Amino acid sequence: MSTLPHGQVGAVRGTVDDADDERLLASLHTRLVARAQDEGLLDVAYRVVDSPVGRVLVAAGEAGVLRVAFEVQGHEAALDDLAARVSPRVLEGGARLDPVLRQLDEYFAGRRTSFDVPVDLRLTRGLRRDVVEALPRIAYGSTASYAQVAAAVGRPAAVRAVGTACALNPVPVLVPCHRVVRSDGSTGRYAGGDEAKRTLLELERTALVPDAPEA
Repeated sequence: MSTLPHGQVGAVRGTVDDADDERLLASLHTRLVARAQDEGLLDVAYRVVDSPVGRVLVAAGEAGVLRVAFEVQGHEAALDDLAARVSPRVLEGGARLDPVLRQLDEYFAGRRTSFDVPVDLRLTRGLRRDVVEALPRIAYGSTASYAQVAAAVGRPAAVRAVGTACALNPVPVLVPCHRVVRSDGSTGRYAGGDEAKRTLLELERTALVPDAPEA
């Protein structure tokens, strides 16, 4: 029977021990989050997930999803903002996020055209909130210009303000600011990066194309 040199045995044992420690910590963290939620001590739960537009942070409070943040925006900055403006009681994990993460998976797979999870818009107000509340009226696979959105909220001269509201939309993707484009048809800027905006528009465009008939 072959044996490993003592140093390699220690390395293997160390790897196993590290894996066991990680599983234990993950289990303890899950229990901590569940207990905090059960006892009303969890104000904001978040997770960071992979997506076709990079790693995305999704955070929710009891009233609904508070924040969707792209990696280019800085996940730590988004969490710091939530801690300052909503509550310092922020923890990673929690079953509260399961419905929105499931719907995001379906959306990115081209199987969902709208979201029906509750959204908490407390992080935006005034004209910016009016704009954000109007954005879901832009149909999946369609676009509207900044000028059209400004007119829709009764502020036709506020085109630049509409652009700012889209840039500061706290829940992109769920509230589709990516569907707002320039009057000349070019995509314009996007908080998640210009390529992310093009990716989302292309995803929606191709998802609406029926499958080609089999030969």
